[in-house]
Amino acid sequence: MLETESSTSTDSDAAVIRGQGLVASLDNIRKTYYMGALSVEVLHGISLDFYHGDYISIMGPSGCGKSTLMNILGCLDQPTEGKYFLGDQDTSKMEDDELSSIRGARLGFIFQSYNLIQQLNVLENIEMPLFYQGYSEADSHEIAMGLASRVGLQDRVDHKPFELSGGQQQRVAIARALAVDPLIILADEPTGNLDSKSGAEILDLFDELHDQGKTLIMVTHSDEMAGRSQRLVRLRDGMVESDGRHNA
Repeated sequence: MLETESSTSTDSDAAVIRGQGLVASLDNIRKTYYMGALSVEVLHGISLDFYHGDYISIMGPSGCGKSTLMNILGCLDQPTEGKYFLGDQDTSKMEDDELSSIRGARLGFIFQSYNLIQQLNVLENIEMPLFYQGYSEADSHEIAMGLASRVGLQDRVDHKPFELSGGQQQRVAIARALAVDPLIILADEPTGNLDSKSGAEILDLFDELHDQGKTLIMVTHSDEMAGRSQRLVRLRDGMVESDGRHNA
């Protein structure tokens, strides 16, 4: 069971939440990839707003633009046209170093393949985002220990990833994503490599994070997983086919 934690959002984040609750906004986003003389437009004018505490699933057939959209939301890529506001910042024209900074400070990532550093133990993997944000060793250790406990791995902090089950590795990834108290948690097929029991346990953690007010955006192919979320966005051919709330 996750314990409720107090928010440590920045002043600018708090101002956004106190306003309309808007934490991110896509305004007429287009993305075109150029390969020599050939150009392929993957996203065709997507506009979406994301609010504090949203739990969103993004679904759609292969090639519909889900991965491209997630890369833009995660500041891993930039739109060809349109604007993407994360909190109060327009990221659309930021340089690479600015994007890197905002990724580290405001976003938490959970990947299908966990993306843990195999040479580091559980505690060290959780500490990595804190290291890059300039936290002291003592503060990083305290935060990481608390997060390991939150995800039920307090007895495994000295273990390397290869000594853990898939579900345990994904719990480490969740703890790492929470380390800097991000504005948004982005999850890409977070249970795709897990058996049904481990996958259900991870989704239980997501439910608890949502109950605590975290904002989660998840890409999934699973109707069952999408049914656990609060809002479902469907993409088709690089456009929003539908955007609705359920289980409210």
